[in-house]
Amino acid sequence: MPVSVTMPRLGESVTEGTVTRWLKQEGETVEVDEPLLEVSTDKVDTEIPSPAAGVLTRIVVGEDETAEVGSELAVISGEGEPAGGGAAPQAAPAEEAAEAAEEPQAEAEQPAVEEPAPAAPAPSGAGTPVQMPALGESVTEGTVTRWLKQVGETVEVDEPLLEVSTDKVDTEIPSPVAGTLLEIKVAEDETAEVGATLAVVGAAGGAPAQPKPTPTPTPAPAAAPPAQPEPQVSEPTPGVSYNEPAAEAETAPQPAKVEQAAQPPAPTPPRVAAPVAGGEQAAGYVTPLVRKLAGEHGVDLGSVNGTGVGGRIRKQDVLDAAEKARAAKAAPAPAAQPTAPAAPARAAEKPQPSAKRGTTEKLPRIRAAIAKRMQQSLHEMAQLTTVIEVDVTKIAKLRAQAKDSFLQRHGVKLSFLPFFALAAIEALQRYPIVNARMDLDGGTITYPEAENLGIAVDTERGLLVPVIHNAGDLNLGGIAKRVADLAERTRTNKISPDEIAGATFTLTNTGSRGALFDTPIVPSPQSAMLGTGAVVKRPVVVNDPDLGEVVAVRQMVYLAMSYDHRLIDGADAARFLVAVKERLEAGQFEAELGL
Repeated sequence: MPVSVTMPRLGESVTEGTVTRWLKQEGETVEVDEPLLEVSTDKVDTEIPSPAAGVLTRIVVGEDETAEVGSELAVISGEGEPAGGGAAPQAAPAEEAAEAAEEPQAEAEQPAVEEPAPAAPAPSGAGTPVQMPALGESVTEGTVTRWLKQVGETVEVDEPLLEVSTDKVDTEIPSPVAGTLLEIKVAEDETAEVGATLAVVGAAGGAPAQPKPTPTPTPAPAAAPPAQPEPQVSEPTPGVSYNEPAAEAETAPQPAKVEQAAQPPAPTPPRVAAPVAGGEQAAGYVTPLVRKLAGEHGVDLGSVNGTGVGGRIRKQDVLDAAEKARAAKAAPAPAAQPTAPAAPARAAEKPQPSAKRGTTEKLPRIRAAIAKRMQQSLHEMAQLTTVIEVDVTKIAKLRAQAKDSFLQRHGVKLSFLPFFALAAIEALQRYPIVNARMDLDGGTITYPEAENLGIAVDTERGLLVPVIHNAGDLNLGGIAKRVADLAERTRTNKISPDEIAGATFTLTNTGSRGALFDTPIVPSPQSAMLGTGAVVKRPVVVNDPDLGEVVAVRQMVYLAMSYDHRLIDGADAARFLVAVKERLEAGQFEAELGL
């Protein structure tokens, strides 16, 4: 079936792109994920990969021409298929009738070409589409990380069908209906926009659609089908592209082919099963990219613990295992040389350089998203930072008195962060301009009905910001429990999309790593963000009622608030910070702590 190549969305505000160069010409063969053309927008120049394997039968948009997002750029057909899909099948019967008397041999060849044509469109006409859901307010696309069902398998209503990853969250997509998975339209490691069709689920017992692998030759004998899929599996694996997302033809159909190849005692199955004997049995499906990378670095996939969704082995897991293997090989040499006990002690004191020195790795998708948003926020706003110093000695004493009973009552440890959060929420209620957002083009200022507090969480994937919705309705204990719960589920990748969107004000604890203060970047469309530094003991001049001004050791912290100076004046920011300071220094939290 012909596949349409469309102009992808290359950014939230990008609506069109210009074709700068075609890397393939009409009539040439292309592989899945092979660069097909180059596109330029006002923000980025990039290559567009082929969504399917076959022949480039028609170029719709020529070089130096501009096309809107979603419009058709070219058509790719399978080998032996007509280019347009409609005109060619109608012309074939006419030619067949005209040449039937002169060349009887053509009658035998025409049905062989036309025979697969009716079967291809049949499955896509019936069934319920499975669409990419909206996984957050600012999420416009998601990447399929793993299909939990394969074509032809039955599914129940709400049964997990596939796993999807975005720049904010990884989640499972359930089946909307019960039936049979007829067709997979977006393969693993491929990205689809919100609303795009991912698969088609039809009535139970429905005929599954043919996936889109590299086309198999039609003149194959009837007795040889088990032997044909084996070259199709073994050939693409060594030539798989390093450009992600991985090829659709090399992902979804491949596990089924490996299972078929493992049944007959032919000499070829070991070639297919050997590279994946450890990894696929231990951690499920492994992409061709990961398999090839493991082979190049000599990594046994069976010994790798995957950090992906459901324990899936990712490329970074293989690279980390390779680094550990190299470090293990290098470790015995220096250990065998020293004979005196003092030498190993000195060696242990010297910090070891990172194994990533002198290397280049692919930019993670979440890091690219963070970089884009931070740069966008700085360009959109006139950001300014105001810093204030706060004495939290009274809070430190309250924590020491109440930490044990608080842990027993709420099940979480009592840190300084809930105090900072509660004081900030109360100040937001007094000064709602800090919680507002401005639309300069529309000429409006919007004051939210609630204080939705974002909490920046440091994870292995990068900085993520889960949100405490309606934080103004919570007391100190409720905030502490929500912070602990959201942070834990964010780090373990169990956060839901709704819990990571909709913040109106963000709190970031930069002091958790010892920083005194920094100048946070306000994430758009919010207007302010508060950073809390490290709580440290310092000599401070205090005013004692009996002794007057004296120098005493106090627990001090810096609070730094960055804000959009287009909306919030310096006086507004100062009033907000002073309100937070007065609430914290008063230390009147006994009722909240049950003291």
